Amino acid sequence: MRLSQRVKQLSPSTTLAITAKANELKKQGIDVVGLGAGEPDFNTPQHIIDAAVEAMQEGKTKYTAAAGIPELREAICKKLKDDNGLTYSPAQISVANGAKHVLYNIFQAILDPGDEVIVPIPYWVSYPEQVLLADGQPVFVEGKESNEFKITAEQLREAITDRTQAVIINSPSNPTGTVYSREELQAIADVCIEKGILMISDEIYEKLIYDGAEHVSVASLSEAAYNHTIVVNGMSKPYSMTGWRIGYAAGSKELIDAINNLSSHSTSNPTTFAQYGALEALRGTQEPLEMMKKEFEQRRNAVVELLNSIDGIHCVKPKGAFYIFANVSEAVKKGGYANTDEWAKVLLEKEYVALIPGSGFGAPNHIRISYATSMAQLEKGIERIKRFVEGK
Repeated sequence: MRLSQRVKQLSPSTTLAITAKANELKKQGIDVVGLGAGEPDFNTPQHIIDAAVEAMQEGKTKYTAAAGIPELREAICKKLKDDNGLTYSPAQISVANGAKHVLYNIFQAILDPGDEVIVPIPYWVSYPEQVLLADGQPVFVEGKESNEFKITAEQLREAITDRTQAVIINSPSNPTGTVYSREELQAIADVCIEKGILMISDEIYEKLIYDGAEHVSVASLSEAAYNHTIVVNGMSKPYSMTGWRIGYAAGSKELIDAINNLSSHSTSNPTTFAQYGALEALRGTQEPLEMMKKEFEQRRNAVVELLNSIDGIHCVKPKGAFYIFANVSEAVKKGGYANTDEWAKVLLEKEYVALIPGSGFGAPNHIRISYATSMAQLEKGIERIKRFVEGK
């Protein structure tokens, strides 16, 4: 059997390697502290579960339109209007099997071989791989730690070529938690409008934002920005529905039609009863979300303080999501390790703490710590990290 070049070029997941080792240790009865989770540790709110169960009991278990049920697309339009000041019709909405599937569809719909997509560093691990799977070429632009890991309009302009089709904007960001300001987004939008570049705005963490920071959808800045943007969002992070696999895109009807056509030949439709759960998530009480957000903010504050107290580790306080992106270059050097990957591997083996090295995000001097776990686990894990780094 011959494998395609497209799958051969994919990079192995650093997350999976760490997770596999952590699971192996857990099976041996070892107390492993996992700080790598990319999902809330809360269960899906009960009213959402109840809505999905009711849908199944009512026989809503059959195929739907590839774009999703009309009621859900209408609810998404209302959400985008109320929360983001964006006006879309249901025909401009595509519901898919998670925001990851939405992104995959977008790249498949817009890229021909050799087309380029600008990917800011640090990046979510799947962005460059999905571009490659569409025969595109990721072009990396580094967001400096001194600028809270955000790229500038000037950097973007320098990276654009005649093959550039799109730029990815992820605010709040995975893995950094950084949030772009309205002014920063306007400067980026101005460049994209001038050059005719599509902005792929991944807003999956928009509800998890702290310290009075403002989430701005770049599509809301002007009519021109709206016409140059496709908005990506979903249920996973705000409603702790990671396993339900419901995400959506909002954009031009031409692009949405192409995405829906692609879905019709790949997955048929998003899981039917999960769509009814998503409908309830949008229409129902938002109290569980607010409770979760409050808890995340308390954890974030504690984790930043604890990490910055460790000699050789420093981090900025993120304004969104549920990750800390900490610089461990001094700790790695002090410990005599070849790189952060080796440092993280030995940390797991010696102190039984699993976290994600930054190499998977294009930032090899950093680690990603998720505070989507209990305060007790966070405190235990960071105490072990401190002992490991300081040799105590």
